[in-house]
Amino acid sequence: MTTALVPLHCVALGGRGPEDVVADPEGRVLTGTEDGRILRIRHLADPDTVRVETLAETGGRPLGLELLPDGGLLVCDAERGLLRVEPGGGVTVLADAVAGERLRFCSNVVSLDDGTVYFTVSSRRHPLHQWIGDIVEHTGTGRLLRLAPGSGTPEVLLEGLQFANGLAPSADGSFLVIAETGACRLTRYHLTGPRAGQAEPFADLPGMPDNLWREGPDGPIWVALAGPRVPPLDLLHRARPAVRRTAARVAVHAPFRPGGTIGVMALDDQGGTVHHLTRRRSAFRMVTSVCRAGRHLVLGSLWEPGIAVCVLPAAP
Repeated sequence: MTTALVPLHCVALGGRGPEDVVADPEGRVLTGTEDGRILRIRHLADPDTVRVETLAETGGRPLGLELLPDGGLLVCDAERGLLRVEPGGGVTVLADAVAGERLRFCSNVVSLDDGTVYFTVSSRRHPLHQWIGDIVEHTGTGRLLRLAPGSGTPEVLLEGLQFANGLAPSADGSFLVIAETGACRLTRYHLTGPRAGQAEPFADLPGMPDNLWREGPDGPIWVALAGPRVPPLDLLHRARPAVRRTAARVAVHAPFRPGGTIGVMALDDQGGTVHHLTRRRSAFRMVTSVCRAGRHLVLGSLWEPGIAVCVLPAAP
Protein backbone atom coordinates (compact mmCIF):
# COMPACT_ATOMS: atom_id res chain seq x y z
CA MET A 1 0.00 0.00 0.00
CA THR A 2 1.33 3.43 -0.95
CA THR A 3 1.00 6.27 1.55
CA ALA A 4 1.90 9.96 1.46
CA LEU A 5 5.42 11.18 2.11
CA VAL A 6 4.84 14.26 4.26
CA PRO A 7 7.61 16.92 4.31
CA LEU A 8 8.07 19.24 7.27
CA HIS A 9 10.98 21.51 6.35
CA CYS A 10 14.35 21.61 4.59
CA VAL A 11 17.77 22.33 6.11
CA ALA A 12 20.12 24.38 3.90
CA LEU A 13 23.73 23.21 3.96
CA GLY A 14 25.60 25.95 2.14
CA GLY A 15 26.52 23.47 -0.57
CA ARG A 16 24.80 21.25 -3.12
CA GLY A 17 24.25 17.56 -3.40
CA PRO A 18 23.97 15.84 0.01
CA GLU A 19 23.90 12.51 -1.85
CA ASP A 20 23.84 10.19 1.21
CA VAL A 21 22.45 10.70 4.71
CA VAL A 22 23.14 8.51 7.74
CA ALA A 23 22.05 8.95 11.35
CA ASP A 24 24.24 8.36 14.39
CA PRO A 25 22.99 6.93 17.74
CA GLU A 26 22.31 10.47 19.02
CA GLY A 27 19.98 11.29 16.13
CA ARG A 28 22.45 13.57 14.35
CA VAL A 29 22.68 13.25 10.57
CA LEU A 30 25.88 13.09 8.55
CA THR A 31 26.19 13.84 4.85
CA GLY A 32 28.69 14.94 2.20
CA THR A 33 28.37 17.72 -0.37
CA GLU A 34 29.82 18.26 -3.84
CA ASP A 35 32.43 20.70 -2.52
CA GLY A 36 34.06 17.83 -0.59
CA ARG A 37 32.78 18.61 2.90
CA ILE A 38 31.53 16.04 5.40
CA LEU A 39 28.81 17.67 7.51
CA ARG A 40 26.98 16.84 10.74
CA ILE A 41 23.53 18.29 11.40
CA ARG A 42 22.24 18.68 14.96
CA HIS A 43 18.72 19.53 16.17
CA LEU A 44 17.33 19.00 12.68
CA ALA A 45 13.77 18.66 13.99
CA ASP A 46 13.66 22.39 14.84
CA PRO A 47 14.38 24.86 12.01
CA ASP A 48 15.13 27.58 14.58
CA THR A 49 17.89 25.68 16.42
CA VAL A 50 19.31 23.41 13.70
CA ARG A 51 23.09 23.52 13.50
CA VAL A 52 25.34 22.43 10.62
CA GLU A 53 29.03 21.78 11.31
CA THR A 54 31.89 20.68 9.07
CA LEU A 55 33.68 17.53 10.24
CA ALA A 56 36.17 17.09 7.42
CA GLU A 57 37.02 17.86 3.80
CA THR A 58 37.83 14.90 1.57
CA GLY A 59 39.38 16.83 -1.29
CA GLY A 60 37.06 14.97 -3.66
CA ARG A 61 33.37 14.23 -4.00
CA PRO A 62 31.92 12.22 -1.09
CA LEU A 63 28.97 9.92 -1.79
CA GLY A 64 28.06 6.92 0.40
CA LEU A 65 28.84 7.01 4.14
CA GLU A 66 29.11 4.38 6.87
CA LEU A 67 29.51 5.12 10.58
CA LEU A 68 31.97 2.89 12.46
CA PRO A 69 31.73 1.77 16.11
CA ASP A 70 34.93 3.66 17.04
CA GLY A 71 33.51 6.97 15.82
CA GLY A 72 35.24 6.90 12.45
CA LEU A 73 33.41 7.27 9.16
CA LEU A 74 33.87 5.36 5.92
CA VAL A 75 33.38 7.47 2.81
CA CYS A 76 32.97 6.42 -0.81
CA ASP A 77 34.53 9.30 -2.72
CA ALA A 78 33.79 9.39 -6.45
CA GLU A 79 37.20 10.93 -7.15
CA ARG A 80 39.55 9.57 -4.47
CA GLY A 81 38.28 6.05 -3.72
CA LEU A 82 37.43 4.52 -0.34
CA LEU A 83 38.31 6.83 2.56
CA ARG A 84 38.24 6.82 6.34
CA VAL A 85 37.49 10.03 8.23
CA GLU A 86 38.74 10.11 11.81
CA PRO A 87 36.65 11.67 14.62
CA GLY A 88 39.10 14.58 14.62
CA GLY A 89 38.69 15.20 10.89
CA GLY A 90 41.76 13.48 9.48
CA VAL A 91 41.25 11.72 6.14
CA THR A 92 42.99 8.47 5.11
CA VAL A 93 42.75 6.72 1.75
CA LEU A 94 41.99 3.04 2.39
CA ALA A 95 41.88 1.97 -1.26
CA ASP A 96 42.22 3.86 -4.54
CA ALA A 97 42.75 1.00 -7.02
CA VAL A 98 41.59 -2.55 -7.70
CA ALA A 99 43.32 -5.07 -9.95
CA GLY A 100 45.58 -2.33 -11.30
CA GLU A 101 42.65 -0.08 -12.22
CA ARG A 102 42.05 3.27 -10.55
CA LEU A 103 38.98 3.29 -8.36
CA ARG A 104 36.49 5.88 -9.49
CA PHE A 105 32.81 6.34 -8.84
CA CYS A 106 32.80 4.43 -5.54
CA SER A 107 29.19 4.66 -4.46
CA ASN A 108 28.15 3.06 -1.16
CA VAL A 109 29.80 1.15 1.66
CA VAL A 110 29.03 -1.04 4.69
CA SER A 111 31.25 -2.50 7.40
CA LEU A 112 30.35 -5.78 9.13
CA ASP A 113 31.10 -6.84 12.71
CA ASP A 114 34.35 -8.60 11.78
CA GLY A 115 35.73 -5.41 10.23
CA THR A 116 35.27 -6.50 6.62
CA VAL A 117 34.26 -3.64 4.36
CA TYR A 118 32.09 -4.06 1.28
CA PHE A 119 31.54 -1.28 -1.22
CA THR A 120 30.13 -0.67 -4.68
CA VAL A 121 31.42 0.95 -7.84
CA SER A 122 28.59 2.29 -9.99
CA SER A 123 30.32 2.43 -13.36
CA ARG A 124 33.73 1.71 -14.88
CA ARG A 125 32.87 3.72 -18.00
CA HIS A 126 31.12 6.91 -16.90
CA PRO A 127 32.25 9.27 -14.10
CA LEU A 128 29.84 10.79 -11.61
CA HIS A 129 29.14 13.94 -13.61
CA GLN A 130 28.03 11.72 -16.50
CA TRP A 131 25.99 9.29 -14.39
CA ILE A 132 23.00 9.59 -16.72
CA GLY A 133 25.14 8.23 -19.53
CA ASP A 134 25.56 4.94 -17.71
CA ILE A 135 21.84 4.71 -16.93
CA VAL A 136 21.01 5.24 -20.61
CA GLU A 137 23.77 3.06 -22.05
CA HIS A 138 23.00 0.27 -19.55
CA THR A 139 26.68 -0.68 -19.43
CA GLY A 140 26.48 -3.32 -16.70
CA THR A 141 29.95 -2.33 -15.44
CA GLY A 142 28.99 -1.95 -11.78
CA ARG A 143 30.89 -3.93 -9.16
CA LEU A 144 30.75 -5.19 -5.58
CA LEU A 145 34.14 -5.12 -3.83
CA ARG A 146 35.49 -6.43 -0.55
CA LEU A 147 38.27 -5.01 1.61
CA ALA A 148 39.52 -7.41 4.27
CA PRO A 149 40.53 -6.06 7.72
CA GLY A 150 44.03 -4.62 7.58
CA SER A 151 44.26 -4.92 3.80
CA GLY A 152 44.82 -2.08 1.36
CA THR A 153 43.91 -4.14 -1.68
CA PRO A 154 40.22 -4.71 -2.41
CA GLU A 155 38.98 -7.74 -4.32
CA VAL A 156 36.14 -7.91 -6.83
CA LEU A 157 33.29 -10.15 -5.68
CA LEU A 158 30.64 -9.44 -8.27
CA GLU A 159 30.63 -7.78 -11.70
CA GLY A 160 28.08 -7.01 -14.36
CA LEU A 161 25.80 -4.93 -12.11
CA GLN A 162 23.60 -2.24 -13.64
CA PHE A 163 24.84 0.91 -11.91
CA ALA A 164 25.63 -0.68 -8.54
CA ASN A 165 24.65 1.77 -5.85
CA GLY A 166 23.26 1.39 -2.31
CA LEU A 167 24.38 -1.43 -0.03
CA ALA A 168 22.90 -2.86 3.18
CA PRO A 169 23.49 -6.03 5.24
CA SER A 170 20.82 -8.48 6.34
CA ALA A 171 19.98 -8.52 10.05
CA ASP A 172 22.06 -11.67 10.63
CA GLY A 173 24.89 -10.65 8.32
CA SER A 174 24.39 -13.63 6.02
CA PHE A 175 23.85 -11.58 2.88
CA LEU A 176 24.10 -8.12 1.38
CA VAL A 177 21.42 -6.23 -0.52
CA ILE A 178 22.71 -4.26 -3.52
CA ALA A 179 20.76 -1.56 -5.33
CA GLU A 180 21.02 -1.74 -9.12
CA THR A 181 19.77 1.69 -10.12
CA GLY A 182 19.83 1.02 -13.85
CA ALA A 183 17.69 -2.12 -13.51
CA CYS A 184 15.14 -0.88 -10.91
CA ARG A 185 15.91 -3.83 -8.68
CA LEU A 186 17.63 -5.02 -5.53
CA THR A 187 20.01 -7.99 -5.65
CA ARG A 188 20.95 -10.36 -2.81
CA TYR A 189 24.59 -11.46 -2.49
CA HIS A 190 25.11 -14.39 -0.12
CA LEU A 191 28.04 -14.11 2.30
CA THR A 192 27.54 -17.38 4.20
CA GLY A 193 25.87 -20.75 3.76
CA PRO A 194 25.75 -23.12 0.79
CA ARG A 195 25.13 -20.24 -1.65
CA ALA A 196 28.00 -18.05 -0.43
CA GLY A 197 29.41 -16.00 -3.28
CA GLN A 198 26.24 -16.25 -5.37
CA ALA A 199 23.78 -13.51 -6.30
CA GLU A 200 20.04 -13.65 -6.92
CA PRO A 201 17.09 -11.24 -7.28
CA PHE A 202 15.84 -9.75 -4.00
CA ALA A 203 13.12 -7.30 -5.09
CA ASP A 204 11.83 -5.56 -8.22
CA LEU A 205 10.97 -1.93 -7.55
CA PRO A 206 8.63 0.71 -9.01
CA GLY A 207 11.53 3.11 -9.44
CA MET A 208 15.30 3.49 -9.54
CA PRO A 209 16.87 2.62 -6.18
CA ASP A 210 19.80 4.68 -4.97
CA ASN A 211 21.27 4.52 -1.46
CA LEU A 212 20.14 1.98 1.13
CA TRP A 213 20.16 2.38 4.91
CA ARG A 214 19.44 -0.26 7.53
CA GLU A 215 17.45 0.93 10.54
CA GLY A 216 19.31 -1.13 13.15
CA PRO A 217 19.37 -4.92 13.46
CA ASP A 218 15.61 -5.20 13.96
CA GLY A 219 14.51 -2.46 11.58
CA PRO A 220 13.82 -2.48 7.84
CA ILE A 221 16.09 -1.58 4.96
CA TRP A 222 15.19 1.88 3.72
CA VAL A 223 15.44 2.47 -0.02
CA ALA A 224 15.61 5.87 -1.72
CA LEU A 225 13.97 5.96 -5.15
CA ALA A 226 15.88 8.49 -7.23
CA GLY A 227 13.22 8.42 -9.94
CA PRO A 228 10.25 6.40 -11.21
CA ARG A 229 10.47 3.72 -13.88
CA VAL A 230 10.65 5.19 -17.38
CA PRO A 231 9.02 2.86 -19.95
CA PRO A 232 10.89 4.35 -22.96
CA LEU A 233 14.15 3.77 -21.08
CA ASP A 234 13.21 0.14 -20.41
CA LEU A 235 12.60 -0.22 -24.14
CA LEU A 236 15.93 1.40 -25.01
CA HIS A 237 17.76 -1.04 -22.71
CA ARG A 238 16.65 -3.86 -25.04
CA ALA A 239 18.21 -2.15 -28.08
CA ARG A 240 21.60 -2.98 -29.57
CA PRO A 241 24.69 -1.68 -27.71
CA ALA A 242 25.54 0.75 -30.52
CA VAL A 243 22.10 2.34 -30.23
CA ARG A 244 22.46 2.69 -26.46
CA ARG A 245 25.93 4.23 -26.77
CA THR A 246 24.64 6.83 -29.20
CA ALA A 247 21.73 7.66 -26.90
CA ALA A 248 24.13 7.97 -23.95
CA ARG A 249 26.32 10.48 -25.81
CA VAL A 250 23.25 12.62 -26.37
CA ALA A 251 22.00 12.23 -22.79
CA VAL A 252 25.19 13.46 -21.09
CA HIS A 253 24.99 16.77 -23.01
CA ALA A 254 21.24 17.31 -22.71
CA PRO A 255 19.76 19.55 -19.98
CA PHE A 256 18.56 17.54 -17.01
CA ARG A 257 15.99 18.38 -14.39
CA PRO A 258 14.52 15.68 -12.15
CA GLY A 259 10.78 15.20 -12.00
CA GLY A 260 8.56 16.19 -9.10
CA THR A 261 7.48 12.68 -8.05
CA ILE A 262 9.62 11.31 -5.22
CA GLY A 263 9.45 8.16 -3.16
CA VAL A 264 11.09 5.97 -0.53
CA MET A 265 10.46 2.39 0.55
CA ALA A 266 11.26 0.17 3.51
CA LEU A 267 11.72 -3.58 3.01
CA ASP A 268 12.13 -6.53 5.36
CA ASP A 269 14.78 -9.22 4.98
CA GLN A 270 12.51 -11.30 2.78
CA GLY A 271 12.11 -8.46 0.29
CA GLY A 272 8.58 -7.64 1.46
CA THR A 273 7.39 -4.04 1.52
CA VAL A 274 7.01 -2.49 4.98
CA HIS A 275 6.45 1.09 3.76
CA HIS A 276 6.06 2.74 0.36
CA LEU A 277 5.85 6.52 0.63
CA THR A 278 5.44 8.86 -2.32
CA ARG A 279 4.79 12.52 -3.05
CA ARG A 280 3.83 14.18 -6.33
CA ARG A 281 4.77 17.73 -7.30
CA SER A 282 7.47 17.79 -4.65
CA ALA A 283 9.67 20.88 -4.40
CA PHE A 284 12.48 18.64 -3.06
CA ARG A 285 13.62 16.47 -5.97
CA MET A 286 15.77 13.46 -6.84
CA VAL A 287 15.85 11.68 -3.50
CA THR A 288 19.07 9.66 -3.40
CA SER A 289 19.10 8.64 0.29
CA VAL A 290 16.86 8.22 3.31
CA CYS A 291 17.41 7.46 6.99
CA ARG A 292 15.52 7.66 10.24
CA ALA A 293 16.72 10.21 12.79
CA GLY A 294 14.72 10.16 16.00
CA ARG A 295 11.05 10.61 15.11
CA HIS A 296 11.64 11.80 11.57
CA LEU A 297 12.67 10.60 8.14
CA VAL A 298 15.53 12.53 6.54
CA LEU A 299 16.06 12.67 2.78
CA GLY A 300 19.25 13.43 0.86
CA SER A 301 19.57 14.43 -2.78
CA LEU A 302 22.27 14.63 -5.44
CA TRP A 303 20.37 17.64 -6.84
CA GLU A 304 19.29 19.79 -3.90
CA PRO A 305 21.23 22.30 -1.74
CA GLY A 306 19.96 20.78 1.51
CA ILE A 307 18.24 17.86 3.19
CA ALA A 308 14.52 17.36 3.79
CA VAL A 309 12.96 16.43 7.13
CA CYS A 310 9.74 14.41 6.83
CA VAL A 311 7.12 12.73 8.98
CA LEU A 312 8.03 9.20 10.11
CA PRO A 313 5.26 6.78 9.08
CA ALA A 314 3.41 4.80 11.72
CA ALA A 315 4.43 1.19 12.23
CA PRO A 316 2.43 -1.14 9.96
